[in-house]
Amino acid sequence: MTGEVKEWLDELSWDSQGLMPVVTQDAKSGRVLTVAWMNRESLGLTAERGEAVYWSRSRKRLWHKGEESGHVQKVLEIRLDCDADVLLLKVEQVGGIACHTGRESCFFRRLENGRWSGIDPVLKDPILIYGKK
Repeated sequence: MTGEVKEWLDELSWDSQGLMPVVTQDAKSGRVLTVAWMNRESLGLTAERGEAVYWSRSRKRLWHKGEESGHVQKVLEIRLDCDADVLLLKVEQVGGIACHTGRESCFFRRLENGRWSGIDPVLKDPILIYGKK
């Protein structure tokens, strides 16, 4: 962060690892695009930039959504739940693709007759997005 004190960050209930789950929703359609994690720094950067910056637990670093794919999430609204331990981002999803599989949403599978079925189409081949498998 830019060194300025962000007192509003002190009002949040971070978990023992300093993280908080974030539900990201398309502002127009209301569709849930993804669920990710934020720490103080990523939330501060998200508020400053107006684009989603998450904490990647697998990479153990900040992750500016779209840094590789170009599919950034323009943040229109940041909301906090009643217990101050879950965030909701309402975003404009640039390019219409939020998932690394090339789909609109990470929630593209539905339970049908005891099996997970992929119900949403791949909008763009991930190899074309990331240049690798």
